[in-house]
Amino acid sequence: VRVLHLKENIASLARLLASTSHGGFPVVCRPEPDHAEVFQGTIKRLELCMLLENEHIFEPETNDGTFSSSHPLSYEKITVEKLPNLSRLTTLLNRYATDPQYQQLFINLDPYINKSAMSVQAHFSLQRTYIIFRTLGLRHLTIVDQQNQVVGVITRKDLMPFPLEEKLRLQLAPQ
Repeated sequence: VRVLHLKENIASLARLLASTSHGGFPVVCRPEPDHAEVFQGTIKRLELCMLLENEHIFEPETNDGTFSSSHPLSYEKITVEKLPNLSRLTTLLNRYATDPQYQQLFINLDPYINKSAMSVQAHFSLQRTYIIFRTLGLRHLTIVDQQNQVVGVITRKDLMPFPLEEKLRLQLAPQ
């Protein structure tokens, strides 16, 4: 599972977006230094792309892990139906992934994540999961364990009848 952190490195984020086609990502954080990372919410790919087009919100890492002067972008600025300029984004992602200065810069995702995103337990009923997808019109759903750690993501495509039957047949077939 590809997860993001509340404080995400720009170069790593650019490489992730360039190397995957996922429509959204679970966001995790470590509540205490000695604790495991737990699910905080989700963020859409388009929102991440719009954030990366606003270099002024990138910040250097601080010693205490906080952000100095975050001025979050407005909701209207990051929610779009499609990318305004795909070739510009491709150029930006390449620059962010290869230029060493972006290894030292971070983005605070906390103001932008959907903190009310649905998640289900790993052993949740498949039938109920399907009902949640249909009822809420979801594209993806985060799967967590009993400690609220991300263990997977299920997409709408995963619940299509034919791939689902095949996956269940393989799972239930004798080893």
